[in-house]
Amino acid sequence: MSLKDATLRFANALRLIAPIVALIPSAGCVSAPRTYAESPSIELATNNALPPPERADVLAQERPYLIGPYDKLTVDVYGIEGLAQRRVQIDAGGQISFPLIGSVQAGGLTPSELAASIEEKLRGRYIRDPQVTVNLESTTSRVVTVDGEVDRPGLYPVMGHMTLLRAVATAGGTGEYARLQDVVVQRSVNGQKYLALYNLEGIRRGNYDDPELFPNDIVVVGDSPGRRLFRDIISASGLITAPVVAILR
Repeated sequence: MSLKDATLRFANALRLIAPIVALIPSAGCVSAPRTYAESPSIELATNNALPPPERADVLAQERPYLIGPYDKLTVDVYGIEGLAQRRVQIDAGGQISFPLIGSVQAGGLTPSELAASIEEKLRGRYIRDPQVTVNLESTTSRVVTVDGEVDRPGLYPVMGHMTLLRAVATAGGTGEYARLQDVVVQRSVNGQKYLALYNLEGIRRGNYDDPELFPNDIVVVGDSPGRRLFRDIISASGLITAPVVAILR
């Protein structure tokens, strides 16, 4: 199949996935998501490689920092002996344990919001007017989104070297009706959106490398929407030996 024919098939298939992809916001996006059907101009990457993100893509500095599982924080209650500069770690459920007040939900809050929550729980009953500050000490909250036909869809921290197979396994593995040949990875690199189509069975067989994932990547394990996305090119693309990567213009 020629590059021109593959590009045309890819463009036609892409319009079918627009509703599901448009519902997943990219990191750092605060405006309404734009469906890919509104930007139909695409081309296939010639080297079948999904490029790594740049530094700004990973950091997403314009977003407020949200506390996540396994983050380490320093919590300081000003002027209270025993509660000054206490180091705490968020557990897998997003909670911390703090003296006097027990478990406190921290996951999904900003440090200032967590400080306000601790102040509210301490105020009156334990301390008349508590002044609390929360500072981030270290984080593993750089996450990938794993969605679609997996056992536990959600956000998962990128700890060390994260690959596609590891991310799917972390999300509980593929579901009963998952299409192993229809696994899509979405990534933004310097403002440019990429979609890559992978075959998990091909990776498991060693036909091509297990691709590395980076913070803010989105993985969708297909069932019916994923199957429609690349249905036209699956039979002719040689996917079993190489991934297919599209550049969205």
